Amino acid sequence: MIRKFKNLRVALFFFLGYCISNGAMASDQPDSVYLFAYGTNGLRFAWSQDKQNWTSIGNGHPYVKSDYGAWGSEKRMYTPYLIEGKDGRWQAVWGLNDRTLQFAHAGSNDLISWGPQSYPYLEKGKNVLKPVISYDKISQTYRITYTDSQSKYFQTTTQDFKKYSSAEEVPPAQYKNQSTTISLGGEKVEGQVHRVSWILVDGLLKSYQLTQYNAALNAETTSQDAQRFAGLKTVDAKIVLQPQASKPISDMLMGVFFEDINYAADGGLYAELIQNRGFEYHPADKKYNDKAWTSTHAWSVRGEGASLQVDSVQPLHGNNPRYAMFTTESSRAALINTGFDGIVVKKGEAYNFSMFSRQIAKAGGKLEVRLVSEKQGLLAKATIALPSSEWRSLKTTLTASADASDVRLELQPLQAGSYGFDMVSLFPQKTFKGRKNGLRPDLAKTIADLHPRFIRFPGGCVAHGDGIDNIYKWKNTIGPLETRVPDRNLWNYHQSMGLGYFEYFQFCEDVGAEPVPVLAAGVPCQNSSHGGGGQQGGIPMSEMGKYVQDILDLVEYANGGVNTTWGKKRAEAGHPKPFNLKYIGIGNEDLITEVFRERFEMIYHALRKAHPEITIIGTAGPFFEGTDYVEGWKIASELDIPVIDEHYYQSPGWFINNQNFYDKYDRSKSKVYLGEYAASLPGKVRTNLETALAEAAYLTSLERNGDIVHMTSYAPLLAKEGHTQWNPDLVYFTNTEIKPTVGYYVQQLYGQHAGDRYIPATITLSEQAENIRKRIAYSAVRDSKSNDLIIKMVNILPVSVNAELDLAGLKLGKKISRTVLSGDPAGTTAKPQTIDDVILEKNTLELQPYSLTVLRFSNK
Repeated sequence: MIRKFKNLRVALFFFLGYCISNGAMASDQPDSVYLFAYGTNGLRFAWSQDKQNWTSIGNGHPYVKSDYGAWGSEKRMYTPYLIEGKDGRWQAVWGLNDRTLQFAHAGSNDLISWGPQSYPYLEKGKNVLKPVISYDKISQTYRITYTDSQSKYFQTTTQDFKKYSSAEEVPPAQYKNQSTTISLGGEKVEGQVHRVSWILVDGLLKSYQLTQYNAALNAETTSQDAQRFAGLKTVDAKIVLQPQASKPISDMLMGVFFEDINYAADGGLYAELIQNRGFEYHPADKKYNDKAWTSTHAWSVRGEGASLQVDSVQPLHGNNPRYAMFTTESSRAALINTGFDGIVVKKGEAYNFSMFSRQIAKAGGKLEVRLVSEKQGLLAKATIALPSSEWRSLKTTLTASADASDVRLELQPLQAGSYGFDMVSLFPQKTFKGRKNGLRPDLAKTIADLHPRFIRFPGGCVAHGDGIDNIYKWKNTIGPLETRVPDRNLWNYHQSMGLGYFEYFQFCEDVGAEPVPVLAAGVPCQNSSHGGGGQQGGIPMSEMGKYVQDILDLVEYANGGVNTTWGKKRAEAGHPKPFNLKYIGIGNEDLITEVFRERFEMIYHALRKAHPEITIIGTAGPFFEGTDYVEGWKIASELDIPVIDEHYYQSPGWFINNQNFYDKYDRSKSKVYLGEYAASLPGKVRTNLETALAEAAYLTSLERNGDIVHMTSYAPLLAKEGHTQWNPDLVYFTNTEIKPTVGYYVQQLYGQHAGDRYIPATITLSEQAENIRKRIAYSAVRDSKSNDLIIKMVNILPVSVNAELDLAGLKLGKKISRTVLSGDPAGTTAKPQTIDDVILEKNTLELQPYSLTVLRFSNK
C-alpha cells in the first residue's frame, strides 16, 4: 500500500528526481562494488571497489535496529550476519544477548525497508551466540547455526522463517562463519562482504540523504526565525472559501486519551485520598529498585509499644490477600497514613471514612478516626466501635474545620489490643457529578472542558502491560473494591483498580463522550521487560479462547440487558441502562509480527462475528513509518479493519512540514484514529506556545482530512508534579492546583469549535517562499447542529499576517466571536482571549505573530 512519502521507495523516487534536477548524479558510477555489512547496535554498511579502501555509507547510519526487549539497554544487535537468499531477498540474523535461547531474524529486498522481526525460541544450548545463516538453493532451505557459552554448536532450519526444525547439536565443522575483518575509520570491524550492483549502494546512500534532509526540516524551531525570516515584513493572505465543495467530516475528531501514567489515576483523577489503602504495594511494583516501596508504604506508627505488620493468614478477600495487623499496648498509639504527598481537605466539606476491621486479640473497644494537620492540629474526629473477630465494614463521616493540604489520617484504638485493618478509605463526598467512588472534581472538569467526543482508556502501554501476567484485565477492575485485583503499573508504581471499567464508562457518560476501551491483542507491550523479548511472550494459543471470551464479555457488560450474566453485574454496580459501547481498540503500538497477527486475527474475527455493531480499531505500531506501520496497514487492508490507530511523537518542525500527511491517504481504506501524538522540543519538559501552534497547524490539516481521519487524541493527558515519568503532558497538577499547558488550550479550542462539514479554501500569499506558506495554516468547518461557521487560522511567523476572507456564497451568523491565543513562542503561560460581537471591516483581520485565531459566526 503506497501512502504519501511513507513508502521509502516512493520517497526515494521523488528525491532522485530532486538530485537529477540539481545536477547531483555522478556520470562515472561503477556497475558493481563490494558491500560490507556489520553491526554495532544496528546493521550498518560500507562499500569499496577493491576490498581494501572502504567508505562508510551514511556515516555509520543503522538501516535496521533490533526491536527485542525493553527500550534502552535490551535493544541490542550482536554479530549481525547477512546473506542474499531466495529470489535475491536479503536475510539477516543476529544475537540478542548472552541469556536467552533466541536469535533475531529480519528480511529485506533493498536493505532499506525491512520486514517484521522474529525471535524464534530454540530448545538446545545454554544460550544463542554468533548465529550465522546459509541458504541451500536445491532444497530452498535456510540453515541457522549458532554456538553457546559452553562452546557447543547447534543448527535449526527453515524455509519461511515462520516454522523451524528442532535445534540439533552439530559438529563444529558445520559452523561456517564467512565473516571477515576490515579497517573502517581507523577501527577494526567484523562483518560480511558481498558483491552487489551499484544501484543497491546508491539506494542506501540516497536513503540516508533523504533521512538527513527530513531531519533538517524536522529540527526547525522558532529560535532560528530571526535568521530564517530576516527582513520579512507583514504578509498579506487572501483566503477564498469554496462552500460548493464542502464535504462531511467526522464528528468524533476531537477526543482524549487517558492512561494511568504520571500518577494520573491513584493520587490523581481517582478521588481516593488514602495511599496504599489495601496494603498491597509490593517491591515488584518498582522492580525492586525502591527499598521503601513495601506493603507498609505511606503508613507509619506513632506511640511506644505499638507495631505494624502485614499479614495474609485470614484475608478479607483472596484478591486482596494482605492486611495490616496493628498491635498496641496503650490507648495513645495510632496508625497513620499520609496519603499522596499529604491529604488535602476543605473547610466545611465532608469526607467519608470506611474500612474493614476485625479483632485479632482482646475483642471489643472503640477506634478514634482523626484528621490532623501538621500545622493546624486536629481538624476532625469520629469514634466508631470495633467489631469482633470477623471482618466487618466500618463507616463514618468527617467534616474538616479548616482548609489544609498537609493532613494525615490517624487511626487510634482506645484500648490495647491487636487489630486487623484493610481497605482503609477516605473519600470526599464532593466528587465529579457526585458519583460514589468517583473522580476528583477539578481534574474531571478540566477534562470535560475539552469537550471530548470520546475518551480512550485505560491507556496505551498500560493496557497490554509488562509481560503476559501484567496485561490489563478489565474483569479485575469491576465489582466491590475489596474484590478487585490490584496490579503493578507498567510505569513502575501501583494500580489499586479503584478507577476501573465501571468508573471509566460512567465518566464517559457524564461528559457526553463515547467510551473507547483499548485491550491488548493477546501480547504484552513490545518493550516488555518480563517474559522474553517483547511480544514473543504472547498468550499461548491454547489459552486465547478464554481471552477472546473476556473481550466478548466486555461488550455484554457494557451493552447487555440486566438478565445477561455481565449486564447484571453492571446493573448491580448501579447502572441498569446499557452504556451503549460502540468502539473497541485491539492492540497498542505493537510489533506487527506473526505472534501478533495470529492473536489479533483470532480476536478480530470472533468480535466481528459476535458483535458486528462494534467498530474495531486496529493498530499500526508506535511510529508514522517503518516496519510496524507498513505491516499494520497491510493487516488492516487484508481484514478490512474499520479504523486503525496511528501514533507519533515528533518535533514542531515535523508537524509544520508534514501538514500534507493525510492528503494522499486512500479513502477506500481504513479510517484513521490518531490515538497518540504530541509536539516536543529537545530538552523541554513542558509544552510551550511553539509546540502548541505546531499542533494547531497540524489540526487544521486533520480537519481538512476529517473524511479519513476519524478520531484524534493528544497524549499523555495528565501528569502529577513530582511523579512524572513522561513529558510533555497536556495537564499538570498537584493536590491543590490544576495547571493546563498551552497545548491544552489548543485542544480545548478545537474541541469547543468543532464542525462536521469541511469547507475547502484557496489561499494566495504576498510571499511565496515554501517555509512561509507552511507556517500559515487554516481550516473552515460548519457545525450542522448550530449552523455556525468556524474558521481557524494559525500564524507561526514572527510577523503579522493580514488575512482577507472571501465568504461569498456562505450563510453567516449575525454574531462573530474572535478567540486569539498568542505570545512569545518560548512562553508557557499563554491563554486564549475571546472577544464577542466582533466587527470585521471588509472581512479582514490581523493574525498576530505566533498565534491561533478562531472566528465563529453564530446566530446565538
